[in-house]
Amino acid sequence: MKTIINTKYIKNLAFAALALISTSVFSQEDEETKTKFEFSGTVDAYYRTNLTAPNGEDAIAPGSSFANLDGFSLGMANIIAAYEGDKVGFVADLVFGPRGTDAIFASPMYSATGDIVNQLYVYWNVSEDVTLTFGNFNTFLGYEVISPAANFNYSTSYLFSYGPFSHTGLKADFDLGNDWSAMLAVMNPTDLTELNGTGDYAVGAQLGYSGQFLNFLYSQGGFEVDFTGGFDVSEDFFLGVNAAHFSQEDNGGSFTGLALYPQLATSENFTIGLRGEYFMTSDFFGDAAGIGSDADGDGSVLALTLTGSATIGDLILKPEIRLDSSSEDAFIDTDSDPTSSLASVLFAAIYSF
Repeated sequence: MKTIINTKYIKNLAFAALALISTSVFSQEDEETKTKFEFSGTVDAYYRTNLTAPNGEDAIAPGSSFANLDGFSLGMANIIAAYEGDKVGFVADLVFGPRGTDAIFASPMYSATGDIVNQLYVYWNVSEDVTLTFGNFNTFLGYEVISPAANFNYSTSYLFSYGPFSHTGLKADFDLGNDWSAMLAVMNPTDLTELNGTGDYAVGAQLGYSGQFLNFLYSQGGFEVDFTGGFDVSEDFFLGVNAAHFSQEDNGGSFTGLALYPQLATSENFTIGLRGEYFMTSDFFGDAAGIGSDADGDGSVLALTLTGSATIGDLILKPEIRLDSSSEDAFIDTDSDPTSSLASVLFAAIYSF
């Protein structure tokens, strides 16, 4: 589970969602042994301002990951190189910029200059139904991801921010047939991606059916269960769902959250969507500062985020308004007095290649 670095929480990238353009640099006449090299990524920037709170030197932001900087701000450059062979391959996923730095917040332990590695893994297709992955990979939990192009909303949820971002270890994915899938993993403790350093290990599991996933993670005395899925209500209307519960054995701290993502495509190039999220903590100290907590470490927040997504070729433009309402006075108003709510707007531009 992630902790706050300054005012921000610090998760996941779906590589397949980013591989929009691929170039084959080597192939053999035999189609079955064809190999290819793929190069893809994103670049993003945004403008953000508060409507009900100070900006500039005294600016504050929602207690969730990314998109929390003031004024004209940078996201990140994401560069992904991948090699896909007949049986084996690799992914090298590098990030540069504030969003990337937040995404790998726990990684610069070994390198004196910090780390730019978001994902770095090799894989082996043991058979048509079994794939082994070894290295550093983004988490399998949750609806939202690190990539700004793979999320509908530009700002991120509390569920995303409190859950893990990445893991390092060994996982096995199984195609069970008839739209069923499963995954088992043994990993370092959550978000320790360069090395272990503790002698402890985490275990993860996933059961999937037709795009709906039930996920489990146990790491250092903390257990999380997560449901991630979505449904095409009609040809133009999609409803995404994310629900999770985490509990810690040692101090009894826990969090629970539910987020719904209704999205309506009004044309080929424009979709409007709402993220409605309720998130609460119990006996949580330190991490809960982002949503406010009382003397017992209890707190909750209702966050509503309305986002438009306009596509112009490989460029995506996202205007967004967000309203956060906390059970405690977690924010300040324009007079710098404590208050329980925050309204903010942003405009983001994301280029995918």
